Amino acid sequence: MISGYWSRRIARNVGILALAATVYFIVLEATAGAAQVMYRLSMATGYVSVVLVAWAMLIGPWRVRGGRSAPVSTDLRRDAGIWGALFGVAHVVTGLQVHMAGDFLKYFVHRDGRHAVPVRTDLFGFANWTGLAATLLLLMLLAISNDLSLRALGAQRWKRWQRWTYAMAVLIAAHTIAYQIPAKHNAPYVVAFALVTAVVVVLQLDGRRRVRARDHALATRGSSSR
Repeated sequence: MISGYWSRRIARNVGILALAATVYFIVLEATAGAAQVMYRLSMATGYVSVVLVAWAMLIGPWRVRGGRSAPVSTDLRRDAGIWGALFGVAHVVTGLQVHMAGDFLKYFVHRDGRHAVPVRTDLFGFANWTGLAATLLLLMLLAISNDLSLRALGAQRWKRWQRWTYAMAVLIAAHTIAYQIPAKHNAPYVVAFALVTAVVVVLQLDGRRRVRARDHALATRGSSSR
């Protein structure tokens, strides 16, 4: 028999996957006119990853906004982040097959022999380098998203590693903007991404402000009671 904890967690993951499937098929339908299947799959998995990572980042601030504590880790935040990372990896696998005829190195370096410094520094290269950095952070965060890592590292050290989520989010934003803005027909995706980003930034800043105000109030109350 499945315990109450696992039945709730399974139901939670079914809900996460239902949201992921909804976003996935919306983007697939929106890109139906594209000739490349891999482009469509890359867009769909990429935007699912963005939505799930954004959701994971909103859970803490939303709890604080409701007057509740923001624990080091929660199952909902962890599960949303895990699925976001997995779809992010799928985005990388499919995205690397959209351009350059499968020559993955060309995403990062020039291979025509005409550049003294072969590293790509154009907008396309910038998009790919930021995407690579975001992927490495995504894999690191995926690796520590379990109880074993939390116990091994300890809550404070684990939280320090988990804070790399913010750097990863900045890199994802840079990667997405660099890829999408040059293509005029991608304006709806840029707007959607901008809205998601704005919501995350506003609630993150609001959550931080509330936590600081609450900590200040507790410190003031503690000093006045002495």
